[in-house]
Amino acid sequence: MFPIRDDNPHFTTPFATWGLIGANALAWFLLQGFGSEPALSASVCRLGFIPGEVLGTAPAGSSFPIGPDSACVLAGGGSWHTVLTSMFLHGGWMHLIGNMWFLWIFGNNVEDAMGHLRFVAFYLLCGIAAALLQAAFDTDSVIPMVGASGAIGGVMGAYVMMYPRVHVHLFLFLGFYATTIAVPAIFMLGYWFLLQVLSGTMSVGAQGGGVAFWAHVGGFVAGVLLSFLFRDREMLARHPYYGWKQRGSPTRNWRSVRR
Repeated sequence: MFPIRDDNPHFTTPFATWGLIGANALAWFLLQGFGSEPALSASVCRLGFIPGEVLGTAPAGSSFPIGPDSACVLAGGGSWHTVLTSMFLHGGWMHLIGNMWFLWIFGNNVEDAMGHLRFVAFYLLCGIAAALLQAAFDTDSVIPMVGASGAIGGVMGAYVMMYPRVHVHLFLFLGFYATTIAVPAIFMLGYWFLLQVLSGTMSVGAQGGGVAFWAHVGGFVAGVLLSFLFRDREMLARHPYYGWKQRGSPTRNWRSVRR
C-alpha cells in the first residue's frame, strides 16, 4: 500500500514542510553527490548516526564496510551532532523520494495544526527520539543510520492523533492487479506502525545493515505524545475533519476510487 493523497485541506502555506524537503534535497546534492561515490559513502560515515560511536560502546578502530571499496572506521569520541545530521541524509534515490513523498502527504496538515516554527521543532525532536530508540535496541552497533523516516514517523503519529478518520487514498498492487482505495488514516498509519513493531521485533539480534525499524517506532510514538504539546487548538479547530467527532468525509471507508 502506497499513499497517493489525502482528503484533508490545509489553510496555511506549508513553508516548513517545503523547507524540510528542500533541506533533504540539498543534502543529497551538496553532501552526497546525488548518490555517487565516494561522496555517498563519505557522507554516511562522517554524518550518519553510529550508536556504538556516539554511546562509546564500540572501540575506536571498529569498522563497517560501506560502498564498493570503502569502510566506516570509528575514530572514537561521541559525535552527538550526527543525531541531527543523519536525519537529512539518505542511502539512495528511492530512499530519498519515498521519505519526501510521505512528508509531503502528511506534513502539511500537521504543520497547519502547529505553525511553522513549532512544526520544525516537533520534527527534529521526533527524529532525535527515533535515533535514540534505535540506539537503545542496538547500543554497540557500528552501522551508520541515515534517513528522515524516523522524524517522518513522528509526523505520521501526530497525523493519526489529530485526523484519525480522514481518508487516505492508497495505490494497491497485488500481483497483476492494481487499484486505488480510500481508507481512514487510523487504518493506514496504524497498520504501518504495527508492521514496524513486528519487523523490529524480528530484527533484534540480527547482524548487518537493514531498515532501522525501531527508529520508525520511536519517531511515531514521539509524534503521538508530542502532538498534544505542539498542536494549536485554534488552528486545529479550523479543519473540518479533525478528531473522531467530525462531519462527513468526501469518501467512504474502503471505497474503491474511480479512475
